[in-house]
Amino acid sequence: MTENAREEILGKLKKAQRPQVSPRPHLPPARELAYNREEMIARFTEELILQEAKVFREEAGTVPDRLAEIASAERVKHLIVSTDDVVARFDLPAWGKARGIEIHVPQDFSDRSAFKDAVFETDAGITGADFAVAESGTLGIIHDKDQPRLLSLAPIMHIAIVPVERLYPTYEEVMKEVYGDNKNIPPHFTFITGPSMTADIKATPFKGMHGPRRLIVILLG
Repeated sequence: MTENAREEILGKLKKAQRPQVSPRPHLPPARELAYNREEMIARFTEELILQEAKVFREEAGTVPDRLAEIASAERVKHLIVSTDDVVARFDLPAWGKARGIEIHVPQDFSDRSAFKDAVFETDAGITGADFAVAESGTLGIIHDKDQPRLLSLAPIMHIAIVPVERLYPTYEEVMKEVYGDNKNIPPHFTFITGPSMTADIKATPFKGMHGPRRLIVILLG
């Protein structure tokens, strides 16, 4: 292309009228924002079941018995559990010792490599959740030393304990909470919706290819 031709084309582009961008239409508030607590719980449970997850609603005093029932049904003999504020209240290492279940916490491992090897071999990982989204049955987890990211992503089964007061109607409400304060943005945050899922070259979805094949959620409260 000659220099004159190039300048001619650029001149025409500069003179061309730019299309006007239509203003974004006003959207009414999502109906989920009007949910009360029980309606959020019902929607959250419904969406999780559609994603092939299991959901149980328990009070604090019944959580250990529910976990024992799950461990028996799933033949769980080894667990790695987080030490976040939700899970720590149940003293699961002592709970496991009384039931012949080997329990480890992330701090038991000498380094990240040892933890990584163990977390891929364990029967299940138990974590809390910082947020939950009713409209999609999604868990939101902030990761730190007490709640390492691999613990919810690597074991073949993930058991999440979710206080009902951490349930929000929509994604947007959670994002405001997580990223609304520019001075306190978490370094790692994960959304989890159902068991792990991928798709083949024909876009056929398949659950359980990578990460947890089973997701069990205990709603606390």
